[in-house]
Amino acid sequence: MKSQSDAGQPAHQFIIADDHPLFRGALRQSITQTFPDAEIFEASDLQGLQDCVARHPDCDLLLLDLHMPGAHGFSGLIFLAGQYPQLPVMVVSANEKPEIMCRAIDYGACGFLPKSAPVEMMAEALQQVLDGEIWLPKEIAERYAAGESGTGETENEVADVIATLTPQQFRVATMLAEGLLNKQIAYEMQVTEATVKAHLTALFRKLEVNSRTQAVLALSSLDVEQPGQFAAPQRPPAKQEQLN
Repeated sequence: MKSQSDAGQPAHQFIIADDHPLFRGALRQSITQTFPDAEIFEASDLQGLQDCVARHPDCDLLLLDLHMPGAHGFSGLIFLAGQYPQLPVMVVSANEKPEIMCRAIDYGACGFLPKSAPVEMMAEALQQVLDGEIWLPKEIAERYAAGESGTGETENEVADVIATLTPQQFRVATMLAEGLLNKQIAYEMQVTEATVKAHLTALFRKLEVNSRTQAVLALSSLDVEQPGQFAAPQRPPAKQEQLN
């Protein structure tokens, strides 16, 4: 249940999902300056975020960092949009490339707020998305309106698959993309290798691929370069493992 503000209206509820405590604190402070009665919940990785959303499914807005642990590029945004279509998601990122902002909207975000945005811009952005509109910086909004989204057919097909994955299948997909072996994935998830193989079989079928290498290549189409640095070299795919 949402708490009531002094005016008798339900207080806004926000979820901040970012792995940097200092930025979560700064964002929390910015939100409370605009919405003094807001309830704010925090998560530092995708697993914690899923638990947070499960506890607070009626939140007004999720503020999501693209580079949070457990979320490779746009995959976290796409998965959340598929799992919780009722929850508005605004991406908050230091990556300010126009094509990245436009792609975020294509993949289900209701807005993209640069981490460098001043408090006044943040207040405007939050209010606009809470009113049910899409928010982008002005020049990017004009570019997006002109049809310059930047997403391709391959990425859209992979995105459609990610949106249909179960939470367990998604965890397997993200760890596969990191180059983990079946036994390592099983250890991280505390399941048997047979369960991991079953999830991989379902993932391969949905992606319409026949190997780990093909799956990793497909998933990499949703990657986003870390801001302010060169893209890290990708880890080589794990040695081929038999599913049976």
